Amino acid sequence: MAAKDQALYRRVAADLGREIGEGRYGSGGRLPAEGELAERYGVSRGTVRQAMAVLRAEGLVASRRGTRGVVIGTPRPQSFGELLSFTRWARSTGEEPGGRIIAAQTHPADATERERLRLPEGAEVYRVRRLRTLSGRPVMVERTAYPPAVGELVAELPADTVSYTVGLEERGLLFADAQHTVDLCRADAEDARLLGCRPGDPLLRERRCSTDPAGTPIEWSDDRYLPETVAFTAHSSAATGSLARRPADDT
Repeated sequence: MAAKDQALYRRVAADLGREIGEGRYGSGGRLPAEGELAERYGVSRGTVRQAMAVLRAEGLVASRRGTRGVVIGTPRPQSFGELLSFTRWARSTGEEPGGRIIAAQTHPADATERERLRLPEGAEVYRVRRLRTLSGRPVMVERTAYPPAVGELVAELPADTVSYTVGLEERGLLFADAQHTVDLCRADAEDARLLGCRPGDPLLRERRCSTDPAGTPIEWSDDRYLPETVAFTAHSSAATGSLARRPADDT
């Protein structure tokens, strides 16, 4: 996807998201038809469909191809993009995110990686381990595995890239869905060394499998946080459900 096209659909999605947040269409209201939106923004119908995919991923609308989008809620306390991206979330809370690469190499995929990324026996993954910081404070060890095609894009990112999610989006890779599992785990020796805790100390773990609009896996991640730094809250309703990450002292 050309950079110009990628910027267009995000501009359309951002503008429509703002209008939804302002209550212009109301809960349960319908957005303008696809053709009307294409004419309004001077873009193709394909660009409008990509913008709608972003709004669906953020929990703002429900729609099927060829139908007008139905508003199912105002913006969640945390957008899909903020929950997916540590960098976006950190900046939304007023913190300055940082990251240091510990290791980045191609390895044979283990059984879990093959299952989550839907890879065949003998396939390889590009594994990245990073220490993530908030305003200079170590808070999380990030372990992510990428399938080969995505790993090639990650390997091309500059070494000082703070957000891989944003970097991949800028290269035309759209994150459309993610499944999150949040639980506790024990710090291993590497966790303890990087985070300044003791081996065996409890850590808050978020495991995540992200997919593109076609449902193809993009990443499998195991993120381990110091428990006093973040908390996750869940909300469910008949219309939609959401998961949000917040600073641990935000009560």
